Parts: sequence; structure tokens; C-alpha cells
Amino acid sequence: MHFPLKTAAALSSMLFASALAITYGQPDGNRHPFVGALVGEFGAQTYPYCSGTLISTTVFLTAAHCDLGQARVTVMFDSKYSRQTKLHTGTLHAHPQYGAAQNDPHDIAVVVFDKPVTGLTPARLPTRGQFDRLSPDQQFTSVGYGGQEAVNQPGGPVNGYLDTREYSFGTLNAVNPAWLRISQNPATGNGGTCYGDSGGPNFLGAGASETNLVAGTTITGDALCKSTNVTYRLDTDSARNFLERFVALP
Repeated sequence: MHFPLKTAAALSSMLFASALAITYGQPDGNRHPFVGALVGEFGAQTYPYCSGTLISTTVFLTAAHCDLGQARVTVMFDSKYSRQTKLHTGTLHAHPQYGAAQNDPHDIAVVVFDKPVTGLTPARLPTRGQFDRLSPDQQFTSVGYGGQEAVNQPGGPVNGYLDTREYSFGTLNAVNPAWLRISQNPATGNGGTCYGDSGGPNFLGAGASETNLVAGTTITGDALCKSTNVTYRLDTDSARNFLERFVALP
């Protein structure tokens, strides 16, 4: 899973100071201000560990495997984490059937904020079955705060972390009952997601055709983050049955 791995992050932060992407993308700036991150304290460090999307003024969408066993969590919407970053507090609710089945792992969760988030327009959710049929050249925009593309080091490839919101474009590989599989192969001009991007959005469209409609949330992929971005579909009955407890659905 694209979980919050920070292996060798302190050492690699200097090595990756010029790295660009979530993988093979570019810094987001204020392009997607409604995309945020779960922020936690790990030992002596505080940093984003999973990504997500504001889908109403009080609800933040993320992945169930981002639940670290603490019901109370904090979320940021700054493009880069700093000590001055404003944190929004809320309660995390993971799907009660998370991990119960391989064909549909129910890897979805929300944070319900104590107070509404102001100044941001929430992203949109799809209609039921909207992605049952997609063009094979359909593109998506992936956004998150996770690791950059791996760079070869003496001990093997290492992913660096900038704790910065970034985005990249990928092309549809396959549609499965619970998943959208999106190419992030740089050899075909695609980018994608990596560790720490879990729960982050994959918006329908890219470039001039990009929308603010979240097609799927990033869940997993290959170990080196350079092949396939596997995202959890939000147009299925399973996802909608969970989400309708927290937000109005189209």
C-alpha cells in the first residue's frame, strides 16, 4: 500500500531537494487547494503521512489504511507543511468492512471536522456507475503529498520526501469492479503516486480537460512507484453506501 513510509527521509531530503513530482509531475502550488494531508507526530518529527480531499466543508476523504488507531486526527491544506501550518481537527471514520475482501477491500475513510473549513470549495464526487465505461485513453490527475520518484543510491533506489503537495498526469490502464488502474510509467509519458499519497484524489481528466471530480482515491501500486497507480473507485455502490452517511451524493 502507498503508506506513510519515511525510510531514510532525513538523509534523502538533501539529495532530493530538486526532485519535482509526486512521481514525474510538478509542484502544485495553489492549483488544488482543496487537497490536503493528514499530519502526525512520529518520534521527534511532525509531517504529512497520507493525502486526501475536502468533499464538503466538514468532510475530508482519505483511505482506511491511513487509520493509525487514533480516532482524533489533524489535517492541513497548505501546499507545504511548516511549523506555521494551520491544522484542522476532526474524527476519523474508516469503513467498518475494511480489509474484509480482496475484490473490494473497502479501503475508504473520512475525517469529520469539528468546525467547517472555510475559504475552500470542496471537490465533487461521481454519480453511480459513472466509470463502468471509460475511453482507453482517459487521463487522470493525481494529487498528493507523498514521495518523489526513486533515485538510485549505493544501497538501492530511494524515494525522497518534500512534504509538499504535487500533481501529475496518468492514463487509464484498466477498469475493475472496485479499482481504476492508472499508468504511471514515465516511459509512456505518465506520472503518478507513491508512499504518502494514499487517500489522495485522482481527478477525472488532465490538463485542459481536468475536472474537480474525484474518480478514485490512491490506495496502492508497485514498490518503486513507476508502473501502476491503483485507485479505489468512488462510483461503486460500496463506496457510495459508506459516503452517503457523511455527505450528499450526486
